[in-house]
Amino acid sequence: MSALTAWLKQPQRSVPVLVLAAFALYPVIRPYDGYPHGVLGLGFLLGVQAVSWNIISGYAGYVSLGHVTFLGLGSYTAALLGARTGLNPLIFAPAAGVVAVLVAVLIGAVVLRTRGYAFTIITIALLFGAQIVALNWKGLTGGGDGVTLDIPPWSRDIQNLPFYYMFFALLLLTLAFSAWIRRTKFGAGLLAIREDEGKAGVIGVHTTRYKILAFGASAFFIGMGGAVYAYYITFLNPTGAFALLGAVTIVLSALLGGRGTLWGPALGALIVTVAGELATVYGGGANSRVLVFGAALLLVVMFLPQGLLPTVEAWLRRRRGGTVGYTDQAGALVARAIVLDRPRPPAAPDAPPLLEVRGAGKRFGGLVAVDGAALTVAEGSVTGLIGPNGSGKTTLFNLITGTLRADAGEVHYAGRRIDRLPPWTRGHLGLGRTFQMTRLFRGMTVLENLVAPLPDGGWRAMAADAVRGHEADRAKELLGYVGLAALADVPAGSLSYGQQKLVEIVQVLMTEPRLVLLDEPTGGINPALAERVVETIRDLNRQGVTFLVVEHNIPMILGLCDRVTVFAQGRRIAEGAPEEIRTDPVVLDAYLGDTPPEPAPAEGGAR
Repeated sequence: MSALTAWLKQPQRSVPVLVLAAFALYPVIRPYDGYPHGVLGLGFLLGVQAVSWNIISGYAGYVSLGHVTFLGLGSYTAALLGARTGLNPLIFAPAAGVVAVLVAVLIGAVVLRTRGYAFTIITIALLFGAQIVALNWKGLTGGGDGVTLDIPPWSRDIQNLPFYYMFFALLLLTLAFSAWIRRTKFGAGLLAIREDEGKAGVIGVHTTRYKILAFGASAFFIGMGGAVYAYYITFLNPTGAFALLGAVTIVLSALLGGRGTLWGPALGALIVTVAGELATVYGGGANSRVLVFGAALLLVVMFLPQGLLPTVEAWLRRRRGGTVGYTDQAGALVARAIVLDRPRPPAAPDAPPLLEVRGAGKRFGGLVAVDGAALTVAEGSVTGLIGPNGSGKTTLFNLITGTLRADAGEVHYAGRRIDRLPPWTRGHLGLGRTFQMTRLFRGMTVLENLVAPLPDGGWRAMAADAVRGHEADRAKELLGYVGLAALADVPAGSLSYGQQKLVEIVQVLMTEPRLVLLDEPTGGINPALAERVVETIRDLNRQGVTFLVVEHNIPMILGLCDRVTVFAQGRRIAEGAPEEIRTDPVVLDAYLGDTPPEPAPAEGGAR
């Protein structure tokens, strides 16, 4: 009884289960209500489409306006196979899903390598293209005459009841599939792409692969639903199977219920279906349905941009007074952080540099941001990179990690040239970084931010559970180390700037990096905490992590680093031990004088 009471006190879990149970039992209580069965069954089908659409457009943030294409493909696949073999079209439902996935993957492999609105436009073109092909390929599809199927064999008294349960079962499977994706590393990576695709690549998320897989995954159950739908209506034609209004209702359902949530698209689909049916019956016909959908879409965008479920959740949080509280960060960094399963041995004195930048250049129009830059970082060291504002330090970081492509020069890491590799491959090699202005995934929780990084590119890692197990425990341990354990389930965007800095550092540590590029790690952090951060860097360095640190706190850099490189006007002007840099006249002139500094000698000695 106590367990049941505790479960009922969690409405986010208990309410959906109770609602689904009610839908499952309704036909048992009213088995001959054919009309409501038909309306609700189509609502479940729309829910299948909206929940599937949510995988690519809600989780990954790539908006598709042509997902109804996969319903049409599934319908035609099952109908044509059934008509030609004489078998029941329902037998071919899995094949219909596979066809939808194959088309989605082929289209996605081309268009999802880019960003922006091109994907959305192409999905609309895909819908109209499929309609035109179906209309003109008469030898296969029958053209405008369509495809007619046999009427189902069961009694007319329960005509819609079997379809009700078929659509309901598909909705349950789709919800379960979406929930599984949401809790895996694959799902965390999709959310990271939605929040900040560039940052996602830096932490090891293979963004192209993730997007293509998500697009394919979002098509399977829609294709299967199309097979059931074809048998339900027993007649297919191109304009009905590939209807633009169907695409609009999918998007409207997800936006109304809550794009990016698990239950929101299904809730929105039921509301849209019932509202559309009421508009048709009491509003004067099918044309009124179009008017209602258009007005509803406008109202949702204007007054419910987050959707029903997120709006209600935000209102409940305000009622409870839930805020991000103060945490004792200054007293947190006491215990020793263990970030490597096996601490790396010290590098040999004659070992080659772990990182070497040779003649790197980057221009933005007429502005030269990096001009023939050279830099070496010895393995096991803490190397500082300093220079006046605008000297090219952050741009050089971007060239090293792959968020920008160099116009000239080479970048070598661990004896391998990496300047032509994508950001996620560099991350898998053990190269991590933080950003000058924190780039956490603000809409995700702190814990989700920490489990999103992918240390390797293996397929098995993508299917691993992201919010439970060893990795989640390790993330919570590191959060406790920086004093933020109590904020694991808080949206990262609601943290203070200093807290976000700490979370970003922990995010990098989750990948067990070999080299970490820190861009102003103490910027915006309480001064009382800055020394603790320095001690943390030293401790991690003793475990075998190499650091390249950009920082405007010169005393901190000189006290922390083994060697310091100085940049000005996009190029190296000095390099040496901290004691040499402290009194170097070229460095002092770069910070205080107006005369353009001369570059350092090619051998990199201090000047």
